[in-house]
Amino acid sequence: MSPSTDTREYREAACELKFLIDLPTADAVLAWARAHLQPDPHAETSPDQNDGYRITSLYLDTEQFDVFHRRGSFGRSKYRIRRYGGSDLAFLERKLKTKGLLAKRRSTLDLARLQLLHDTTPVADPDAFWFHRRLIARALKPVCQISYQRTARFTLTQLGPIRLTVDHHLHALPAPRLAFSDPAAAQPILPDQRVLELKFRGDIPQLFKQLLLDFALAPSPFSKYRHAARTLGCVPEQTTATATTTPPSPHPATATTTTVLPAPIPA
Repeated sequence: MSPSTDTREYREAACELKFLIDLPTADAVLAWARAHLQPDPHAETSPDQNDGYRITSLYLDTEQFDVFHRRGSFGRSKYRIRRYGGSDLAFLERKLKTKGLLAKRRSTLDLARLQLLHDTTPVADPDAFWFHRRLIARALKPVCQISYQRTARFTLTQLGPIRLTVDHHLHALPAPRLAFSDPAAAQPILPDQRVLELKFRGDIPQLFKQLLLDFALAPSPFSKYRHAARTLGCVPEQTTATATTTPPSPHPATATTTTVLPAPIPA
């Protein structure tokens, strides 16, 4: 549940709750988090970094925007290319949700070699082969780049680690190719809101229950990719109206993941 360099694939019964909160609430939640949780070991501790780190991601979708519309197996898998700070490494990532389990696979590739993923045959690089093969099979292409600052806190419980993140200063711009662009040219999105995420295993921890009560928080099925693609006009307007969303669960502790039958192409 942290941005490590671990490239293994794993499955765990993990739960993730998202919340859209206003700026005063975000400041109060961060003050609460700093009082109750430890700094994320991967976060910077300098005051200008605000005990966080910078994330920039390229989000991929089909020509028909099947991921945006959550059609079939595209509704349970997400492909993105992620960069932390000013690193020269890109993380090739797939997140797959099935039967309430979260599987994540990731590997690294030098930024200078990202253009190899435009080829129509899988690259020979053993770390990138699995990702490139799926991009070809699922006909995925870059749609937009999203960047933001993330503040992260965590602690250990009897059921494992729990993690709280607040994402702020979100910016986005169209991504016509597999390359990271200067975020200075990006358009602000959600300028008056922040994205809070709670990650844990099993039932919601008592500490997070208290947080929800103290701040009267209600989960929201928010997607950074879908919001950015709609805001930037990357998805044709006539198709966005048909996009479906899942209403938030009235019982966050028992939220479940809808399972969709796999498609006959690699997930």
